[in-house]
This record gives sequence, structure tokens and C-alpha cells, in this order.
Amino acid sequence: MTVFSLRAGGFWSRGRARIGGVSASPARVESLQTPRLSLRRPVPADIDVIHAITSDPRASVHNPADLLTTRAEAEELYRRWDQHWDTHGLGYLVIRRHDAPKPLGFCGVKVVRFRSREVLNLFYRLTPAAWGDGIASEAAAAVVAWAGNVKPDLPIIARVRPDNIASQRIAVKTGLQRAAHLDEEGEDGLDLIFASRWR
Repeated sequence: MTVFSLRAGGFWSRGRARIGGVSASPARVESLQTPRLSLRRPVPADIDVIHAITSDPRASVHNPADLLTTRAEAEELYRRWDQHWDTHGLGYLVIRRHDAPKPLGFCGVKVVRFRSREVLNLFYRLTPAAWGDGIASEAAAAVVAWAGNVKPDLPIIARVRPDNIASQRIAVKTGLQRAAHLDEEGEDGLDLIFASRWR
């Protein structure tokens, strides 16, 4: 397994090519490093934190359809995430600080059908205790750079509710641009679309 690190001047894999401007090795990557964060593929031991975050109404206030109530639902969600990794070679990652073992949330991409084509849908959800410190922006920027290297032919989108201003700012910080012509109704109402590489 290759680990990619985000440093000044680009996104690097240990001993391999740079992501961002130069093609990198297609080696399977299941963990990322940023200046403050470690992100890695979820494992069964993460089911409890999946349950804790996805059952917290504050974490899903803008997307109540995502709210889970039981650990069994979290187990099923983990299985879907794991299957996505096996099928597509990328997916959602668990976010931690380098200096603390406790997970802060999740960030990653999922291959979905959107407007009759496959796209990478960017997702980020943190425990409320981790809000306001730039964690989501840092994680999402790393994920967008990594996903763009793994699946360079797929557009990346973020669906954001109109009243979720913080999430809209995060999407822009990752390099996604507002694409109002792609807005559509989602499970919880109108989704504003931010996109990269939409052609």
C-alpha cells in the first residue's frame, strides 16, 4: 500500500511521483497524510464511530435523510463503504489528527450516477466537536487531489444544501467551482452543485 502525503508544493507519495501537475503511480492508496491529519480506509473497528457521528442530529442537520438510529444501520453503512473500496479502489476515509487517536469524522468520494454519467461525489462529515478548525477543508482538499489522480476521467462534484454555508466554502477551497446549471432536487431538498472537470 502506498501512502500519499500533502506537503508544500504538491501531493507526494513516498518515493513515487507527485500528484498535481505530474502523473503519479497508480499503486493502490488507502491512506493519506496532510500536515495535521491522517486519513485511512475504514475498518470494522470504526463501526462505533460511524454510528456515533451518523446518529448525531447535529452532524446531519443539513441532510436529515442521512441520520441513522441503530448500530445495525452503521454496520450496514460500513459494509457498503467497504464494498465500494473493493469495487472502485477508493472511497471514504476516517479522519484523525496525527497526535490524537480519536476519529474526527469521515471524508472521501463515492462513484455515483449524476446527469447520466459517472462522477465522484465528494463527502465530508465531522463530529461537531471538530467543527471550526479547518479540519474538513484540509481533509477534503487532500481527498480531491487524490481522487483526481485515481480517477482522472471522472468529474468531481459536491452537493450542498443552500443553507449550509460552511460546506459551500469547503467545496470552493478544494478547487470545485459553483455549477448552478447542475443544481437539482436531492433527498432533503435543493442541492447546490459544485464541480471540477465537468465537460
